[in-house]
Amino acid sequence: MIIGGRAHDFGKLPVAQLAAKVSKQGYSYIQLALSKAIYGIDCSLGKLSPGLGNYIRDSFKKENVQIAVLGCYINGIHPDIQKRRADIDRFKEHIRFARDFGCSIVGTETGTLKVDGLSDYDNESESAFETLIESLKEITCEAEKFGVIVGIEGGKNEVVSTPQRMRRVLDLIPSNNLQVIYDPTNYISILNFKDQNDLIKDAFNLFGDRMVVLHAKDFVVCNDKINIVAAGMGNLNYELILKQLKKRKPFINILLEDIKEVDMDRSIKFIEQLYNRV
Repeated sequence: MIIGGRAHDFGKLPVAQLAAKVSKQGYSYIQLALSKAIYGIDCSLGKLSPGLGNYIRDSFKKENVQIAVLGCYINGIHPDIQKRRADIDRFKEHIRFARDFGCSIVGTETGTLKVDGLSDYDNESESAFETLIESLKEITCEAEKFGVIVGIEGGKNEVVSTPQRMRRVLDLIPSNNLQVIYDPTNYISILNFKDQNDLIKDAFNLFGDRMVVLHAKDFVVCNDKINIVAAGMGNLNYELILKQLKKRKPFINILLEDIKEVDMDRSIKFIEQLYNRV
């Protein structure tokens, strides 16, 4: 099993301190969102360079930790065109220097129109979807130039709200440089949680061959709401998920997320033990 996590789940720390803390936890791989995880270095647009990438990569390498995903969370459908433009430019910069961080994947969520109090905007609209495709085509074109993978992660509150919409994205952008970061919990809502097995099967049938990373967290239902908990501490059918991964994507990176440090050991053991049984 190749289990890791998100670096910013340890807080925002200086590079050396963060790398040591991640290694002590037992992670061999991380998803590193520079602006969320690293303290003391300005990683804003225009500041990345091969030297900075090498420094951060080597700091983690000294602790035997590899950067599996360079996280660059952008909103590809932001209703403010200037903010959307800045996000796209920042993502393209991450693509250009990803290899210097020892990484081949730059990851993002797919975005939402419901920002800055604009709650009436419809993520399910065709115009929102078309805006996403326009943004993804641009960043995927950049990724093709630099031999880097764009990893996109959908979810129920985003423009790519279902496995079917994810499949549609992949069909409209037929590039092998566009792949999927799959988080099963992201698609779970109070309306469909009882049908989670079908959702999981749909995801693997529709884009199982395009998954490059699994994000691992869990959910419980409380007071008619979905609450996020650490992997193995809720109701997500991990047995079904791990069976599919074992068959379709052996040795894929499984990255824990939305998890407190106190729960990390327990979640790691849960996934490792279940994976060995299925």
